[in-house]
Amino acid sequence: MPDISFFIPAYNCALTIEESVDSIMTTNFTDDDELIIINDCSTDDTTGTLKKLKQKYPVITVIDHQRNKGGAAARNTAVENAKNELLFCLDSDNVLAESSIAPLKKYLTENKADVASFQYQHSFADDKFNPVYIWTLPAGDFDINDYLQGKNTPGQHGNYMFTKQSWQNAKGYAEGTGALDTWTFGLRQAITGAKMVVLKDTFYYHRLDYANSYWMRDAEANLWSVSVKAAYALLPFFDRIDEQFLNYMLGEGKYIWFYQLKAKPLKLVSEGSKKEFYIDLNKKINAAIYPKPSVLSRGVNKIKRVLKLNK
Repeated sequence: MPDISFFIPAYNCALTIEESVDSIMTTNFTDDDELIIINDCSTDDTTGTLKKLKQKYPVITVIDHQRNKGGAAARNTAVENAKNELLFCLDSDNVLAESSIAPLKKYLTENKADVASFQYQHSFADDKFNPVYIWTLPAGDFDINDYLQGKNTPGQHGNYMFTKQSWQNAKGYAEGTGALDTWTFGLRQAITGAKMVVLKDTFYYHRLDYANSYWMRDAEANLWSVSVKAAYALLPFFDRIDEQFLNYMLGEGKYIWFYQLKAKPLKLVSEGSKKEFYIDLNKKINAAIYPKPSVLSRGVNKIKRVLKLNK
């Protein structure tokens, strides 16, 4: 069974991160696992809290960003510094259920999967044993079409297990996407062929904090930018998006396509099917940037004639 690199992106989470760390270290951590915490230039007492946690659990690795880079960059820093092939991301205000990681790791390994998620998210306000509501995913093999059709996906919560290879294939978390960092990462994993599974009757605790919610701060505060950021995150994979949908995504639907996925699902094409289109496009770009010597010389001679006339 592979060892796990747990990681937590931490920003202004002094009041919650201790419970998150304890939930990893007490019943879910094994001897050869590691826990990496990225302090994304917090302005509250997160730094002090992390020092205390480091004393409590010396095995923890804390990496400090010298400036605030955002959630995606913090997650990428963690994965880049992880020693293990298997990773688990836990947000700094969420909590693992007791002894919940071992069955998830076993399920991922037995199914030769790249991603494994809990089935339920117990969303709580004050008491984690008294959820406000329970959010769910379908158990078993996860269908990529659920991403394309705007349904519930592991990427929406982002607290799941995955392989480093799937992170590399997806080109990491898309930095600059704000609160869409985990949803777009999950979609990029799906586009690049990651096998995803959901373990039946498992859950973690998801803290509700409407005043300090990452999503409320970023996405809900800038509704117009959500679709733009999602399109930006998919830029490295435009060759996998149907041309008609791509034109819609970048044109009339550029501010709404993300919210309209249930009515107008994202449409993909098979890998390599747009190869000729991009070869053609690259030829045109290269011709414009690097013209043939004969064309270049004609242009130079024209400039010389103009200069001679203007003497």
